[in-house]
Amino acid sequence: MRFFLVLAGLGAAIAPAEASGGIWCHLEDQSVKLSIDSGVTRGLGAPFFNFRGKLEVLDRSVPEKLRTTEFDHLNLAQYWLDANELKLHLYREWEVDKSFDYVELVIETQAGGDEGLYRGSYKLTVFGAAGAWGRRQGDRA
Repeated sequence: MRFFLVLAGLGAAIAPAEASGGIWCHLEDQSVKLSIDSGVTRGLGAPFFNFRGKLEVLDRSVPEKLRTTEFDHLNLAQYWLDANELKLHLYREWEVDKSFDYVELVIETQAGGDEGLYRGSYKLTVFGAAGAWGRRQGDRA
């Protein structure tokens, strides 16, 4: 599995952008494909802006309606970003006939050797009417 997260400066053409950057995450293994893009500022707790992501679960045992999930800023339940760590907790649910389905993804990373490069692991839980499906991917290069 390759899991990379890169922080990069946005354009320096406008003064407020000096304190802004961005994250790009791409993950692909035998279970999932994930992409995340967001702007992030350096002050006031490093808030994310223009957050979006897309998760594709490749396992056919997961119900088809839950295999693809798109995330936006409302689905970013928690996050932590500093020079050494980036952690994201994504959660999205849908009400279905007096019950609900949900997708929960927790990503935990540590800074790598190169500046702005993070490596880590994820835990994915998909819950539908038929029950729960989960995956945990450990640290690997």
